[in-house]
Amino acid sequence: MKIVVDDLSGPKTAAFLEEHVQQMRSLTPPESKHALDLDGLRKPGTTFWSALDGEVLVGCGALKTLDPLHAELKSMRTKPVRRRSGVASRLLQHILAEARAMGFARLSLETGSADFFLPARRLYEKFGFAYCEPFADYQRDPHSVFMTRTL
Repeated sequence: MKIVVDDLSGPKTAAFLEEHVQQMRSLTPPESKHALDLDGLRKPGTTFWSALDGEVLVGCGALKTLDPLHAELKSMRTKPVRRRSGVASRLLQHILAEARAMGFARLSLETGSADFFLPARRLYEKFGFAYCEPFADYQRDPHSVFMTRTL
């Protein structure tokens, strides 16, 4: 598996992200959905990575700059047939290393509170993320969980 910076111009990436956004919409009320679409991920200050197994897109993740020392983990997704195969762990390791190299001191994230998101929360806990209060522009929401860690 290789992890590459993705400029979000390819149709495979667009389809993969559209599946992600649609899935989040099906699981979370509209006012609690924070997944970024292609336009949101293309904004300055966001870096997007794709995880490829050969030519197959198997995962993705992004970093959104909040301030010079704090970034947000966005758009973590693993292809459903590849879940629990190590894709998310390798991608998260890569993004943590990149965040450190970019000079960030803290990385935070928002994920869902429903049982569907339990594997994601456990992954983040395994990588040292702790539960925290809402950050940036987020508000308390029963459908959201907030986590953070220092780098």
